[in-house]
Amino acid sequence: MYDLAYFRAHLDEIAGRLATRGNALNLDHLRDLDSRRRSAISQAEDLKRRRNQESAEIARLRREGADTASRQQQMRALGEEVAALDKQVDALDEEFRERLASIPNVPHESVPVGKDAADNVEIRRVGTPRQFDFAPKAHWDLGPELGILDLERAAKITGARFALYWGLGARLERSLINFMLDVHTRHHGYLEVLPPFLVNSQSLFGTGQLPKFKEDLFQCAGQDFWLIPTAEVPVTNIYRGETIDGDLLPVKLCAYTPCFRSEAGSYGRDVRGIIRQHQFQKVELVKFTSPDNSYDELEKLTADAEDILSRLGLPYRTVVLSTGDMGFSSAKTYDIEVWLPGQNDYKEISSCSNFESFQARRANIRFRSGKQTEYVHTLNGSGLAVGRTWVAIVENYQQRDGSVVVPEALQPYLGVEVIRGR
Repeated sequence: MYDLAYFRAHLDEIAGRLATRGNALNLDHLRDLDSRRRSAISQAEDLKRRRNQESAEIARLRREGADTASRQQQMRALGEEVAALDKQVDALDEEFRERLASIPNVPHESVPVGKDAADNVEIRRVGTPRQFDFAPKAHWDLGPELGILDLERAAKITGARFALYWGLGARLERSLINFMLDVHTRHHGYLEVLPPFLVNSQSLFGTGQLPKFKEDLFQCAGQDFWLIPTAEVPVTNIYRGETIDGDLLPVKLCAYTPCFRSEAGSYGRDVRGIIRQHQFQKVELVKFTSPDNSYDELEKLTADAEDILSRLGLPYRTVVLSTGDMGFSSAKTYDIEVWLPGQNDYKEISSCSNFESFQARRANIRFRSGKQTEYVHTLNGSGLAVGRTWVAIVENYQQRDGSVVVPEALQPYLGVEVIRGR
């Protein structure tokens, strides 16, 4: 969401920057709305001046004993005309706001211009993919063979794109959640929260999922409850409508939640295994910062997410998304991609974004510095997507006999050094 006055004053500049995202603003329509609003305001102000002058004249005439009934009747008509114009201005403002609600954030100047993911720019690559002396398997083969993953029964229970974990497979998922939360709270300085997994429409509007991405969400029939697509939604909305003490910034929160996504428009992508699911677990990092240091905090948040992969000994690379591949609310995004030998490719395991004041304006989240208040900058990133980390461990640490070695950092959580078939 944009500041209304700033948006009106910088239409051409904003349109030019949004064009790099592939978003073409209907400038003629926006200018027409603004022109009609300005005209209504001007007419209302003229009538209000006339009303003030006429009120003073009527008061003078009444003091002199003159009959003012006719002029007072004209005044009432004038007042009704002013009220109608004020109502028109409010309606045009609301229409303008509704238009703004569907317009994505402006990319930061450091974001590379591009059409899609092919134009993303690699920033760094950490770790060397393991060279196997046998043909590595994908997790959708390894998991069932080990008896720790069951996609067929999950499909029977619910449908496609759901997973059932058995034994050490379930424990591996739980161990990863605890490991990630412990690292982020004990070493990276985040405060753990456990938010609701259902949110209302206002929360989804605040973080930018509504109204534009309704088809990607699951809603409870007949109620204003939605299953969360990510912990970003409830955690960011903790401070909706509030003013944070500026001395407390940055506020750093982390949360484990299940996530639910319809994955509308993604059919045909990552259809095998558990890379792209309707339900998955994630540990999320959320920050509320001042505008002055939000990009420094983005670098730190990204490093915190990368640290999980480093501790687990998983090779990864980090890319900055091009303007054509960014999310709706983001001003700048880094994707962290983990190496999956079973698929011979890097796959996204975390997106770390700075939304600047875009979400804060929608959710009305401010901070106070002295006597001044202004909008915070919000940031978030996965720290990490648990299911994809599960996949990365199973594929990267697989052995010739089909077993999977547990990364040393995770062994105290899982209680075993090797996952073998049951």
